[in-house]
Amino acid sequence: MSPKKWWHFLFLFILVGTLVFSALTALAISLVYPSLPTLEALTNYRPKLPLRVYSTEGELIGEFGEERRAFVKIEDVPKHMKDAVLAIEDRRFYQHNGIDTTGVLRAIKNNLTGKSHEGASTITMQVAKNFFSKPDAKRDMLIKIKEALLAIKIEKTLSKNQILELYLNQIYLGQRSYGFAAASQVYFAKPLKELNLAEAALLAGLPKAPSGYNPYLHEKRSIERQHEVLRDMNRYGFITKNEYDEAI
Repeated sequence: MSPKKWWHFLFLFILVGTLVFSALTALAISLVYPSLPTLEALTNYRPKLPLRVYSTEGELIGEFGEERRAFVKIEDVPKHMKDAVLAIEDRRFYQHNGIDTTGVLRAIKNNLTGKSHEGASTITMQVAKNFFSKPDAKRDMLIKIKEALLAIKIEKTLSKNQILELYLNQIYLGQRSYGFAAASQVYFAKPLKELNLAEAALLAGLPKAPSGYNPYLHEKRSIERQHEVLRDMNRYGFITKNEYDEAI
């Protein structure tokens, strides 16, 4: 086959592949989208808070419940905490519509070339998973398609800050703690607003593997992950080199 014919064949192959993929995507959307759940659990979010007992002086005596939770409004989350999460989890959060196509292509390329094994889940997709998927559900392709479509539906209904607020309050971070406000008390015994940059980076690294990066159980691994978060914050312009050096 001559080079000219080979390029012609390659062009047709890519064109047909694109058309087939587009048709299958449209079919999946038409079949799955109508069956997606309503977003009432998100629009009327009411986290199950534990029972807290205080002394007459207002000091916390005990906390009872299977889950440790403490709701925090998005405007009360420190900027460096939000930036740490965005840098390591979804730095294009405010640009995409729920699905980060750039991240998907990057993940495919890196996985195929063996550079790294990574996913392309956005914060919105994680919100969809955390609220609507059963923890023990089989992670098949249909589930992933539903979560992706649900992420798009969420983006059409809620603002970016509302979505980020849900994520910051609902994500599991180990030690029975859900959300960054609760995790701040569990790991550092202080309110979220008092965390410094290094502490915020450590918490931001937990969602990927709450047990694997638990500083109580795996201190060295936790610090390595913390440094990874700080490197990404510096690399993508969330912090300066001086701030990075001080936090390290």
